[in-house]
Amino acid sequence: MGTRERKQREFAEREERFLAAAEACIREEGFLNLQMARIARLCDYATGTLYQHFNSKEDLLLALANRGNEAHVELFRQVQRWSAGSTRDRMFAIAVGDFDFAQRNPEHVKLLQYVHTRAVWESASPQRREQALACTGPVGEIVTGIVREALEAGELEARGLSPMELACGPWSVCEGMQALSQVQGLFEALRIEDPERLRFRQVVNHLNGMGWQPLWDPADQASLERLVSRIRTEVFTDL
Repeated sequence: MGTRERKQREFAEREERFLAAAEACIREEGFLNLQMARIARLCDYATGTLYQHFNSKEDLLLALANRGNEAHVELFRQVQRWSAGSTRDRMFAIAVGDFDFAQRNPEHVKLLQYVHTRAVWESASPQRREQALACTGPVGEIVTGIVREALEAGELEARGLSPMELACGPWSVCEGMQALSQVQGLFEALRIEDPERLRFRQVVNHLNGMGWQPLWDPADQASLERLVSRIRTEVFTDL
């Protein structure tokens, strides 16, 4: 290994140490109390060395979010590879996978929501923002691919909307329910005993409203539970 390659490897290893330390700090003290000097100190480096990797705390947070995005994107790829389900089943499977991922990775989900707030996003460097968008790009491609397939099969009508615009509908339902779940005590106050069931029924209602065939009865809880179980068994075997 040449000198250049060794330095690149050392740089990458050092950056990973910084990210791991930042992750630990966030778990202990939260996003707002994250301090660059403390991260550097935990890794036995000068603060200036940390800034050679990240221009700001916001850049570090975006890098940390990007670090965990690949596992999330892989869920969408698993749905894309699922050939046994209809296009509607695959769109519904994305909602199931997204929910299960959030349940298993709550801190990452909170981080994603935080880094996309205006205060963090606008303070990050253009390079880090581009990297963040590149990490999530495959998600949009996979979701719109399912929509295009449904349109071609006659299982869905465009109604004057592009595939991406159509995909934003069920996507927004999932994101909205996820945002509500982050409001501590909200579901309890609203006497919603089973947020998971509510989320999936809302997705069914939305897909029905889009006219996505075959239509489902959202009140048929037994059939809905069988579909969720089938998806978890056939698609997300490693979750």
